Amino acid sequence: MSDSYFTIAQAAKAETKVKGSRFIGEAASVTDAASAKKYLESVRKREYEATHHCFAHRLGVTGDIEFKYSDDGEPNGSAGKPIYDCIKGRELTDIIVVVTRYFGGTKLGTGGLVRSYSETARSALEKAGKKINYITDSIRLTIEFSFYDQILKVIEKLKAKQTESDFSDKVSLTILIRKSLTEQLVRELTDISRGTAQIEKQENARTKT
Repeated sequence: MSDSYFTIAQAAKAETKVKGSRFIGEAASVTDAASAKKYLESVRKREYEATHHCFAHRLGVTGDIEFKYSDDGEPNGSAGKPIYDCIKGRELTDIIVVVTRYFGGTKLGTGGLVRSYSETARSALEKAGKKINYITDSIRLTIEFSFYDQILKVIEKLKAKQTESDFSDKVSLTILIRKSLTEQLVRELTDISRGTAQIEKQENARTKT
């Protein structure tokens, strides 16, 4: 299972005009279905005079993806699915894209709508950029102080992050490490401390970098 995933780097907005119709695409980060719904409602409220508010959202990580899309009154398959395909094609998650349409008086046909919604969503996503994130494990480590400098070198080598530390008769550290490197970290900590380290793995987390 991969321990990396992609989100947009920033919220973004793009606009296209086709035969009088105005299409406004907005991409935003969301954490769950409730926040995606809230964002959609905020766009609908702001652009209340628009004809349609078509959208797609994609949430979760590899193996646990949740998605939803809507044509919002446009012909079936002409809006929501094309928007979703733009998101999926960039392998993005934790995202919603809303494309608002102000009808310009000329019907575009199903093919024209697919192109317009796709182009607008794609433009918004290009402006939003792409960011890699990691699924991490949190490791709680207790060691003798004599091993501390060696442990710091391992943390640096594996590009882990020390998030907490406590120095008393022993050293207690909390280390954030990419999930794919957890076993290597535990193995090296055990070797350095000659098996004396107390190592406790805590719950997985999703970390943005």
